[in-house]
Amino acid sequence: MSLSERAKKIKPSPTLAITAKFKAMKAEGIDVVGFGAGEPDFDTPDHIKEAAIKAIKDGMTKYTPVGGIPELKKAIVEKFKRDNNLEYTVDQILVSPGAKFSLYLAMQVLLQKGDVIIIPAPYWVSYSDQALLADAEFRLIHTTEKTGFKITPEDLEKTISEVKSNGLNPKVFLLNSPSNPTGAAYEAEELKEIGKILVKHGLWVISDEIYEFLVYDGYKHHSIVALVPELKERAIVINGVSKTYSMTGWRIGYAAGPVDVIKAMTNIQSQSTSNPTSISQAAALAALTGPQNCVEEMRKEFDKRRTYIVDRLDSIDGISCFKPKGAFYVFPNVSGLFGKKYGDKVINSATDFAEYLLEEAKVAVVPGAGFGNDNYVRMSYATSMEEIKRGLDRIEEAVKKLS
Repeated sequence: MSLSERAKKIKPSPTLAITAKFKAMKAEGIDVVGFGAGEPDFDTPDHIKEAAIKAIKDGMTKYTPVGGIPELKKAIVEKFKRDNNLEYTVDQILVSPGAKFSLYLAMQVLLQKGDVIIIPAPYWVSYSDQALLADAEFRLIHTTEKTGFKITPEDLEKTISEVKSNGLNPKVFLLNSPSNPTGAAYEAEELKEIGKILVKHGLWVISDEIYEFLVYDGYKHHSIVALVPELKERAIVINGVSKTYSMTGWRIGYAAGPVDVIKAMTNIQSQSTSNPTSISQAAALAALTGPQNCVEEMRKEFDKRRTYIVDRLDSIDGISCFKPKGAFYVFPNVSGLFGKKYGDKVINSATDFAEYLLEEAKVAVVPGAGFGNDNYVRMSYATSMEEIKRGLDRIEEAVKKLS
């Protein structure tokens, strides 16, 4: 079989791979604790499920408009106005089968050979591969715990200049705040400074805001497009219902941007997936227009878990953990364990450590290599406090066995 060069470039998602391995082990009856899942462990709220059931009973089981039903697009317009101080019209909205596919469409429309998308690292594993699928290149701006895993304006200026000096076109900057995997979140003034540079150099911004409501310590999410209005004609805002309303399996995401860009994204969607699932759209409409107390209840529980998991990880010799401002992940630094041994094997990377935990402690974490830094592992606290405690007990004991 002769695969296309495009297909050969793409790696399977490490987060989905770990989750699949965890589920397979569970199915075999192995007592394994999983920290890999990028989805809330809460059930979808009842009023949302009831809306979907009603849609089925009412016969809402046929094709819908490719870009989403009008009622849902109107609700998204209202959501942007209410929550983000952003004004859009319905023809500037696209509903897709998941925020991931919205991101894919945005890159397909904006990027081509010779273009570069600039991505702060650590970063969500799919960003770089989606750029490659658009025949573009990506450049990473590496961040550290000292800067709160956030880039500086100087970092951005330097990277833009370097891309230009290599004869390439710095076309897009990808912003994810709050971030997966680090939980880093930018303050309003930081976003304004970044926005000024993007305007100065004429870059587009794709702003992935999927974790906007899962924030802590009094942090308030801001959309860069609202803070820097000059960006609006060169910006695509990505969001969805999966994380906020625990609707990962429903597969509904959405994008907002200039009319011509949204139209182009819709055209590609029409030739690939067609419309988002009709029933899921009815559920998403109920999520956006119905009671919002379920979101705050989930956020409070995540906050308790966040504090516990950070404190426990920081208490383990060789591990340090940045306290995230948002999302439901921690990204602990495990480089203090490098050089230690178990049996005749040496831990030289976070990948080695993740393999050790899975084999010896039956704990699944995701190595940081796929996120751009193999000194770290990503652990999701979107699981019960009981499972978090069991998993951390095992990690603590596993670390003590290293020599």
